[in-house]
Amino acid sequence: MPQTRSQAQATIGFPKKKPSRASDKAKKSSDPKVELTKVQAISLTPRVKSLPLSPRKRLGTCYQQAKLVLTTAVPDRLPAREKEMDVIRNFLREHICGGKAGSLYLSGAPGTGKTACLSRILQDLEKELKSFKTIMLNCMSLRRAQAVFPAIAQEIGQEGVSRPPGKDMMRKLENHFTAEKGPMVVLVLDEMDQLDSKGQDVLYTLFEWPWLSNSRLVLIGIANTLDLTDRILPRLQAREKCKPQLLNFPPYTRNQIATILQDRLNQVSRDQILDSAAIQFCARKVSAVSGDVRKALDVCRRAIEIVESDVKSQTILKPLSECKSSSESLVPKRVGLSHISQVISEVDGDRMTLIQEGAQDSFPLQQKILVCSLLLLTRQLKTKEVTLGKLHEAYGDVCRKQQVAAVDQSECLSLSGLLEARGILELKKNKESRLTKVSLKIEEKEIEHALKDRTLIGNILATGLP
Repeated sequence: MPQTRSQAQATIGFPKKKPSRASDKAKKSSDPKVELTKVQAISLTPRVKSLPLSPRKRLGTCYQQAKLVLTTAVPDRLPAREKEMDVIRNFLREHICGGKAGSLYLSGAPGTGKTACLSRILQDLEKELKSFKTIMLNCMSLRRAQAVFPAIAQEIGQEGVSRPPGKDMMRKLENHFTAEKGPMVVLVLDEMDQLDSKGQDVLYTLFEWPWLSNSRLVLIGIANTLDLTDRILPRLQAREKCKPQLLNFPPYTRNQIATILQDRLNQVSRDQILDSAAIQFCARKVSAVSGDVRKALDVCRRAIEIVESDVKSQTILKPLSECKSSSESLVPKRVGLSHISQVISEVDGDRMTLIQEGAQDSFPLQQKILVCSLLLLTRQLKTKEVTLGKLHEAYGDVCRKQQVAAVDQSECLSLSGLLEARGILELKKNKESRLTKVSLKIEEKEIEHALKDRTLIGNILATGLP
């Protein structure tokens, strides 16, 4: 019998008529309909494979997707900011296409969409127009106001950027922006109010550059201060042509925040992951305090994390026969008003809820280690804020010493965002995530008092960094 099967397999493997069949199929494949069908079949294959087979993993997929769209990254759509985006888009088109220098100042409270709207428009215009160069600098990352000039010089490829800005460097920069040949340059300075200097020489110089003869510079400043150009730069009022165009971003209203949250969530699931009442409650609370949509995103992300943790901790799962079909998003437990309320109370009430009896489980282990790592690192470096890159290195060292699995840098940023939503950390975002500045918003004594009763955390604080 084994020999018979072997012979049969050999015969089937090399049929005499197989080449002719293959050639017939090759001829048929010339039909565009057939080719299209093949392409569609190939493109659909990864989607089927990507669905987790494990019921536990499949239940958690919807939460992971929801947390992903609730990040503060620049989205494809920015609801409730259509008017402001039209103003920015028209301004840039007029100046870039017309070869006309100018300046625009965007003001508004944190989390009102200033940087996100501008970044979205610039990304779209870079695909459409090829006649301009963009330079984006976050002034928060500069040690002093005068450092903005070497940073600009570095972006345009000039030498000697390590030297302090002198007359030679300033002359080279002016010559670059006023040269007859070359593309229009869009210079974006985020957190522009950080360029405060004696006599405001730095800010005055920047706002005067677009009005030099033959200038190709379009300057866009972004800051929280509404009256920066009027209060800090009064001399601009005397020179009418040097005054920038002003655009203020008002705080988001309750309805606008609710619309943004629902728009993000609709991108990943046909099922309602957050109850409508929970979304409205979050929007009402955040709009009443600040109108900062980033806070609303962080609160919802933290609430989803709580529900996801509850679902994962369940030991009894429904049989697969009782689950929905694999093509539908499964939401085993929705985020309700109580979960949003819990997160908001942690932020607005007692920030370190760990000190309350029975609240230990609300503070995950990885977040505890991250907070302690930041405390130890700020002590060691004798500074109030550190970069996310350095914090992740210290966090990794602590985890290895304690034999605890560490998360990667992107997840570390996510953990930091959740801790910011709790009011424990403060993040100063940077274009490169590893350069994001992280600092504590509460006193060291409060942290130690809240965490000292936990054996592992007490050991970390007592031992220090490796």
